[in-house]
Amino acid sequence: PRKVTMSAEDEIHFRVLFDYAPISLWEQDYSEIKRFFDGLRAQGVSDLDRYLTENPGELEASMARIKVVSLNQRTLEMFGAKSKDELLAHLGDAFRDEMRIHFRDELLTLWRGGLTWVGEGINYTLQGEPLHIRLHWRILPGHEQTWDCVMVSLEDITALKRAEAALSVSEVRFRNLFDHAPISLWEEDYAGLKGYLDELRGQGVTDLQVHLAQHPEVVDRCMDLIRVLDVNQKTLTLFQAENRDALLANLKLVFRDEMRAHFAGELIDMWDGKNAYEREGINYSLAGEPLHVHIDWRLMPGHEQDFGWVLVAIQDITARKQAEEYLRYLGTHDVLTGLFNRAYLEEQMKKLEAGGFNESISLLLLDLDGLKAVNDQFGHLAGDNIIRRAAEVLRAAFGETDIAARIGGDEFAVLLPNTSIEDAQQAIERVRTLIPLNNTYYQGSELSLSIGASTHEAGETLEKTLSRADKAMYADKAARRKNLRK
Repeated sequence: PRKVTMSAEDEIHFRVLFDYAPISLWEQDYSEIKRFFDGLRAQGVSDLDRYLTENPGELEASMARIKVVSLNQRTLEMFGAKSKDELLAHLGDAFRDEMRIHFRDELLTLWRGGLTWVGEGINYTLQGEPLHIRLHWRILPGHEQTWDCVMVSLEDITALKRAEAALSVSEVRFRNLFDHAPISLWEEDYAGLKGYLDELRGQGVTDLQVHLAQHPEVVDRCMDLIRVLDVNQKTLTLFQAENRDALLANLKLVFRDEMRAHFAGELIDMWDGKNAYEREGINYSLAGEPLHVHIDWRLMPGHEQDFGWVLVAIQDITARKQAEEYLRYLGTHDVLTGLFNRAYLEEQMKKLEAGGFNESISLLLLDLDGLKAVNDQFGHLAGDNIIRRAAEVLRAAFGETDIAARIGGDEFAVLLPNTSIEDAQQAIERVRTLIPLNNTYYQGSELSLSIGASTHEAGETLEKTLSRADKAMYADKAARRKNLRK
């Protein structure tokens, strides 16, 4: 695909999003590790784990092979660094000790073909303070062959780890730690729920999952049987409650919608004898704001039979989810137009091929006419504007089930599931009708598109179908030029 040209405005926009994201973000270059692995395979190395054991110095060398391209403000704050240069000069102080164990696992994941990795460990600030972190990296789409663009996020979970460790201290200290813990803590009594589940067993229920599917009202009844014993101050702050009574009187506003499905999963875990589990889901503040949360549920020791004391820790991971969503968006969308990108289009084509073509599938290929002339005469900002206008037309012409993508500098494609060639021709006419309308709203250069369509034929790949659409588009462009010369 042709290189995407991003306007200065968009470049600044996404730079600011990266720099001020609420989670530590790093852009890194793993290409030297890729070349190192390629060299090992060429030498006949097939077991990297064994190779690293026999050559322990290569672990340290591989850490040095990673190039940090960029990092954001949150990263500097987290590690107590005044500048990027200061942090990069002391990376050995930040990533040391047990992190080498985790890095070995990361290398093995890459060796086995993995494109993403998630794990926990300990880093250190430049002042020597330990940081418990959850690390997530991903080789971004389009860089799977070179590994030269890897997005890394580091989430500071020090507060969570400290709170978890504090649960084993004395009763007095526990009370203080509970009240002032930096994460939401709930003490709950599940005895009534445990008794009800025992009743179901006595009635002959053996598969709770099947029973809940047949009697969905049971989920609501089970939720009502849980008794909240206490919550801490962080809980009141997180859910925007004035006091404990206000929160407990409005729990149905907090735990609703999709949390019902999550709770059904918790019931099944309890039924299967699990005494601890973790889940992610969405709760709501009393003001109605959604909160992405990580829930840690633990049955306290000594209460395995009566379920009278359960500790629930709720951590707000909204910032992390937003960062992950932003990374997913960058991986599937063209930043200039907001349309899907070529990688996403090709992924959807592969999925349709895997489905065995149970429906008619058509493809449209569109090419902007005269983009180079616009760039040469008026500059790239004008060119970017006309590219965005083409995207506006495509969004207006096609529905949610259609996949419109920018696949090159001036090229677009639309994947049309369940669409015959006649329907595809009608889609072209919709685009043709919208172009003059779009031109009436903008001054300057007129928008013009050459368009070709093709419908999948038996025995061919969708890539071949796209190629035929490409030929049809160039035929349309040639015909239009010929008509202009008459």
